[in-house]
Amino acid sequence: MNPAFDELSPFDVASLVEAYPLAWVTAHFAGVDGASLLPLVGVYDEHRGLTSLIGHMSRANPLAEMFATDPRALILFTGPQGYVSPEHAGLRDWAPTWNYAQLRVEAEVRFTPERTDAALDMLIEQMEQGRVAPWQSTELGARYAGMRKAIIGFEANVKRLAGRFKLGQDENDTALTRILASHPDPALVEWMQRSNAGRGKSRASS
Repeated sequence: MNPAFDELSPFDVASLVEAYPLAWVTAHFAGVDGASLLPLVGVYDEHRGLTSLIGHMSRANPLAEMFATDPRALILFTGPQGYVSPEHAGLRDWAPTWNYAQLRVEAEVRFTPERTDAALDMLIEQMEQGRVAPWQSTELGARYAGMRKAIIGFEANVKRLAGRFKLGQDENDTALTRILASHPDPALVEWMQRSNAGRGKSRASS
């Protein structure tokens, strides 16, 4: 495996968390009931390093009881991914592959019921930004209080993270240029360009 796949900058980590916020949150050594897909918002230090993840979950989620007993969590983010055919590379003697970006975060979960409203507002603000008329929770009126009772906010403090951005760093310039020009997934192409700055040429830039 090419070591370049594992060389992640704080910018890479933040970009993945912000672009693909829905992550698998799993309890330490739990079975299938100890895993849920939850949207998360990153908190960063002055160097853009990921320090924690803010989220919320249903109080009925099995994870709520599990984390109250053992706060250790493994959080898995999946970014752009896609099959790359020899047709994309324009080479019949080239083996097909799968390109992807993923992040693994070991964290400790701390429930913050007093900050549930803030956790919801952070997520809504991130997801609604750029819209003509960004939605706000106050628009729910009296319904908000009832819905709010069913959930609880939490903060997952990052203890360790690792990831793999396998995005064509090992391809020669000719194959990379052809893949960027022919692959049908624009998100994957964009992330491949980002991981191969100065190399290759996509359709958009041609």
